[in-house]
Amino acid sequence: MTVPSEHLLILAGILFAVGAAGFFLRRNVIVVLMCIELMLNAANLSFLAASRMHTLKAGALGPALEGPIFAIFVIVIAAVEAAVGLALVIALYRNRQSVNLEDVSDLKD
Repeated sequence: MTVPSEHLLILAGILFAVGAAGFFLRRNVIVVLMCIELMLNAANLSFLAASRMHTLKAGALGPALEGPIFAIFVIVIAAVEAAVGLALVIALYRNRQSVNLEDVSDLKD
């Protein structure tokens, strides 16, 4: 039994909405970075669902590889974002003893 592609796209939309809400509403840098990761994973899910829908509609002999290839690129970008974000969080914590986003604006001085 396979999950319909429409359900995957709905799930991706819900995940993206939760990530966007957390990004705009939270003040903790670590939670904001986790919300960005959630939005990137929602994009991955939509790439894979769209690729599967394209394969089913086109009746191609083999699977469409565009969606998984884009998903791999997004995973690489997410890994780089996590590494850079963690370095920034560590630097912020060392300077301010806090990971609150309001303390980031104080670093302009």
